[in-house]
Amino acid sequence: HSIPAICLCSGMHAHFLHGPSPDTHFGPKASILHTSTSIMHIQDPTSQRLTWDKPPTNVLVIKKVRDETLLEPFKELCRFLIEEKDLVVFVEKKVVEDALLAKDKTFEVIRQKLSPFKEGYDDLSGYIDLIICLGGDGTLLYASSLFQTSVPPVMAFHLGSLGFLTPFKFESYRTEVTNVIEGDAAIILRSRLKVKVVKDIKLAESEKLYQVENGLIPKKHIDSESGKTILQVHVLNEVVVDRGPSSYLSNVDLYLNGRHITSVQGDGVIVSTPTGSTAYAAAAGASMMHPNVPAIMITPICPHSLSFRPIVVPAGMELKIMLSPDARNTAWVSFDGRSRQEIKHSDSITVTTSCYPVPSICCYDLVYDWFEGLAECLHWNVRKKQSRLEEITDSSDTEC
Repeated sequence: HSIPAICLCSGMHAHFLHGPSPDTHFGPKASILHTSTSIMHIQDPTSQRLTWDKPPTNVLVIKKVRDETLLEPFKELCRFLIEEKDLVVFVEKKVVEDALLAKDKTFEVIRQKLSPFKEGYDDLSGYIDLIICLGGDGTLLYASSLFQTSVPPVMAFHLGSLGFLTPFKFESYRTEVTNVIEGDAAIILRSRLKVKVVKDIKLAESEKLYQVENGLIPKKHIDSESGKTILQVHVLNEVVVDRGPSSYLSNVDLYLNGRHITSVQGDGVIVSTPTGSTAYAAAAGASMMHPNVPAIMITPICPHSLSFRPIVVPAGMELKIMLSPDARNTAWVSFDGRSRQEIKHSDSITVTTSCYPVPSICCYDLVYDWFEGLAECLHWNVRKKQSRLEEITDSSDTEC
């Protein structure tokens, strides 16, 4: 494994997310059994600052595709990074070969200096120090999918249709990028989900399970002894299991740490990170959760039982999803909206918290950025205010 060129800098006096460190002795004789994994302290997220072990040299620039309005900002940023900051800039091959970009002769010198990579063929792990996204939230999701282990810090500029995950405005990119390169920035760790799909080898081969699709690069493994193929992928928003094209309700069983907790009868179920709580899960009725809360959200989609409300479980617990034995139809699974595939009775989906979060650089801080996103993108709690009441005079005191 390569050593990332980033670490978190924190103050000498640490605070914890859930208040002071709890006493582990209870009364005169009881205590928690101490093991290497028994207690996990979560550092105060406001103390998380970006620092570099070595100055960054390689930057990956992700540009929203099929958007001509981003060509000028893209060219301006690349010129700045190469000429003024003397950095190596990696860009998708299809972006470098863009016809409109190639027509610009004034940009040709910079274009020749870009380092192209081809998704699904070139592994960027261990090469990239910093990621800069130009576009909407989809660019950050795409950047996350390119790194299935350690993710470099991500700086996202809002130049797309939705900017909940992209807090920076491009107008001030010179100052903002310089601050980040110098290590002066707050950072938020967006947890991801590690998803493992186990399928029958013959079925998986017939379905061409491991094609790279829409930017998701899964890691595959074949266990010939058990006759199973294992797909493993890390997602930033959510894993969705739904009924697909069938007219029947989906019927899947949920297991938490090996124990059956319930069955889902309805259109499906969403398993999301706190970052994904403001995406599909919010539309399905889940609460919106701050990205620094260590949790996994389980949200049913149109459940047949009206008492089935969304639930939140601690991060690190293992959720297993399988078709119920008496399910009338198969189910379908997708990862951050990509690589949709069919799940059959012999298959299983295991979801837990990944140890590789996405370090997302804050524009201001992790509180302001998140609530600004709620207000600007989702219009959270926006309503017309009531008029101020004028002073009321007692009618008994007025003269007729």
